[in-house]
Amino acid sequence: MEPQQIREGYLVKKRTVLSYWTAVWAVLSEDGLEFYKKKTDESPKGMIPLNGATLVSPCQDCGNRVLVFKITTQKKQDHFFQASHVEERELWVKDIKRAITCLQGGKKFARKSTRRSIRLPDTVNLNQLYTLLRDQHEGIKELKLEREKRIFNHCFTGSTVIEWLTSKEQARNRPEALMLATGLLNEGFLQPAGDISKGGAESREKSVFLDKTDAFYYFADSGFYCEGYSSDEDTLVKEEFRGNIVKQGCLLKQGHRRKNWKVRKFILRNDPAYMHYYDPTKGDDPLGSIYLRGSVVTAVDFVPDAKKYDIEGNLFEIITSDETHYYLQAATGEERKEWIEAVQAVSKSGK
Repeated sequence: MEPQQIREGYLVKKRTVLSYWTAVWAVLSEDGLEFYKKKTDESPKGMIPLNGATLVSPCQDCGNRVLVFKITTQKKQDHFFQASHVEERELWVKDIKRAITCLQGGKKFARKSTRRSIRLPDTVNLNQLYTLLRDQHEGIKELKLEREKRIFNHCFTGSTVIEWLTSKEQARNRPEALMLATGLLNEGFLQPAGDISKGGAESREKSVFLDKTDAFYYFADSGFYCEGYSSDEDTLVKEEFRGNIVKQGCLLKQGHRRKNWKVRKFILRNDPAYMHYYDPTKGDDPLGSIYLRGSVVTAVDFVPDAKKYDIEGNLFEIITSDETHYYLQAATGEERKEWIEAVQAVSKSGK
């Protein structure tokens, strides 16, 4: 029998020979992870066997890159992958870990909750906890905080997180809340902002999250930015980056000049209504932006100047208020529907 296909989607993979990163279409099955140069390719570029493999997430071996996980095969070969956002990484990691566990026990793959690197009780679900933290009405409020002539936007303090966890009865006491917050930080749901919280995150202490009023943090998928200072990690950004993130992920985008299709990471924000696109293999600087206020987005079956073999379907088009056309491909029909609905909502409500 053919191995069951479990998950597929775009990931960024580090090449083993030249050590550069490239976008691939990844397909996870019960016994291995195949990766393709294009989604439409019939043969994979490679296959990573999962029998006897181990997985590390989050992986800190790749410099400033975040959202990276590492698969080490039984033959001690390391394979590094990067997701486009926290939730995507968690889904891949959870399924890969489960596939490895099933292979070790000789069992059929079935989804089941797994424990993460920090030893948390079996009743704790960090994904659910993160959703509660991000709730607009009952969650933690993102603030503008100032320290040493620097303004941190969309942030909150370490003490605020601990107090929220105890007041909402997610933890029985502050030590237990600190353990949960450390788990959220280790798994990439929370990010440190500023020297104090970054110092704690880089320490070798058991609890790297700091229960302090001068230790600042932000949500991984927030509109965080810092004013008054510029470095690789804290960048002064333009007005268009200040909106909350509504949706993010990888899509195929047709170029305006050469008309070829490339994998791009898209981040959709509201207030103001912008959709930025990035090379997923490189840094945080966008390749371009689409102002969505007053735009029209529709599903299409045909793209002008496109080669037939480059198109698998699930196409949609964004026409901006200045009549610029953008053609995009989603991986599935359901994903296309989600993107169209999200862009439509932002184009109507965003500034």
